[in-house]
Parts: sequence; C-alpha cells; structure tokens
Amino acid sequence: MAIRGDAAGQALVLPAESGTEMGAAASKLDPARARQRRLPEPPPLERHGPARVIAMCNQKGGVGKTTSTINLGASLVEYGRRVLLVDLDPQGALSVGLGVPAQQLDRTIYNALMERRTTLADVRVGTDVPGLDLVPSNIDLSAAEVQLVSEVAREQTLLRALADVRDEYDYVLIDCQPSLGLLTVNALTAADGVVIPLECEFFSLRGVALLVDTIDKVKERLNPSLEIDGILATMYDSRTVHCREVFSRVVEAFGDTVFRTVIQRTVRFPETTVAGQPITTWAPTSSGAAAYRDLAKEVISL
Repeated sequence: MAIRGDAAGQALVLPAESGTEMGAAASKLDPARARQRRLPEPPPLERHGPARVIAMCNQKGGVGKTTSTINLGASLVEYGRRVLLVDLDPQGALSVGLGVPAQQLDRTIYNALMERRTTLADVRVGTDVPGLDLVPSNIDLSAAEVQLVSEVAREQTLLRALADVRDEYDYVLIDCQPSLGLLTVNALTAADGVVIPLECEFFSLRGVALLVDTIDKVKERLNPSLEIDGILATMYDSRTVHCREVFSRVVEAFGDTVFRTVIQRTVRFPETTVAGQPITTWAPTSSGAAAYRDLAKEVISL
C-alpha cells in the first residue's frame, strides 16, 4: 500500500482555530482505543521460508525502531515463525538490546556487505530466544556507506547478501539507522515492506513526508514490489491531549495504513534494554508484551 507524500504533508497541519474544539473532543475519547479490534490467532506453519523482508524505517531517531524490531521479532517467534534480525545501524543498538557484545566481535554485517567470501550465515549469531537469530553490527558499519559509493549496483548489496539465508526464515526484520543514506536505501531495496514506527509527537510527523517520498523513489527506481506495510504509533500516552491529537491526525491522513496496535509508553522498555531481552521474555504479562503480540498478529495477517 503506497502512500503519497501529499498525504503525509496533510498530517502536519494541525488546525490553529479549532485547536480547543479538537482538544475537547480528544479528551472525551481515546482514538487509539476506539480503533482496537480483537485479532485472530495466527495459523501454524507447515514449513519455513522464504522470508518476507521488512524494513523498520524512520530517519528520526528515538521513535522506537530498535525496540519494535526486537519485540516484534520475539513475538513472531512465539507464533512459530523463524525470524532473522538485521542490525543495519552502526550504533549497534539492536545488538546491545539483545545482549550481544557486537563491539567485541571479529565479524559483523560490515564483513558480509564488503567481503565477497563472507556471508550473512557466517556472521549471524543466536540469541536467548530460540528461533530468533541476529546479524550484529558495530561502528565498523559506518565505513560501509563510504566504501559502497564506488561499488557497482551499490543499492542492492544487502539484497544480494540476504539471498543466501532467506529460505531459512519466515521473516527478516531490518533495523535501519536514523537517516535516509545509502544503508537505508539498501534496506528499502531489499525489503518487501516497510514498517514506520512513529512517535506520537508533532515533530515526529515532520519527517514522514520526506520518508514517504524516499520510499516512493525506491519503489519507482529500484524495488517495484516495495510497499508500506503500516505506520506503528509508539510512545503513546492517552493521558495527554497532544498525543491523542497527533494520533488522530495520523489516522486521518493515512487511514487503514496505521496499525490498529498502539505501543503505549511504559518504563518496562528501558528495563528490557538493560536486561538484553525482549519484553516478551522479560515481562511476558505486561501491556507492552501484549501490544507487540498483537502487532505480530497484524503483520502475519498482511
């Protein structure tokens, strides 16, 4: 489901004159709760692969990309899917969030992208969650963006690397860096779909139009099958009028492209980062774990 940039632009216009009226309406109704529906249990799989590749992408940092990648992956595993997480951020937050000491590893995704004889299978590591594997990253990856500039078909480097392992998994989730550089374009070129984590805060909306425009360009020039799977509202706090207004504006602009699942703001997520575990194993009965299980159901049903 492609989204045009003009729709994203409309989401940025919060009405000045009707702000009080809109705030009053929002205070009476939680728009996120109003959209919630009971989701069916995913059917079991008879076999695994080939994987659907999903890029978790937003050029703004701090919107919950890494947290969503970890917990969506862990939730998909709970429903019998095999999942590979790919850390495509030189900061290596995805690796840290799963307790993998990527800074101490001799080989990471950098080697798989830049060395012909090294494959993703050579650099992937297991996690504490059975069925969930990780391709780690560290600061070495920052050099790849510069080195790839001179490569032939540089935008398809990750696509070629994924070909060797795609049949082993049901889902590949790519945690993109907070920019629209060459590494992110590689992720979009390799992906079947894009999930856009979006913090329910006005400034987070400003970059959506640019991101959608980039996705449209990649779809037109490099990856005709690329679609936006959905926009995921994160860090949602129903107690604030501003948060409810922003969410309502996003739904108004993008409609059913916005996932019905909403990730509420909770102190549990920072705890899981320190623990190096997904929330589904650290706090399995928490509201955050339940939300990501619902997101997994939505993703499986796409």
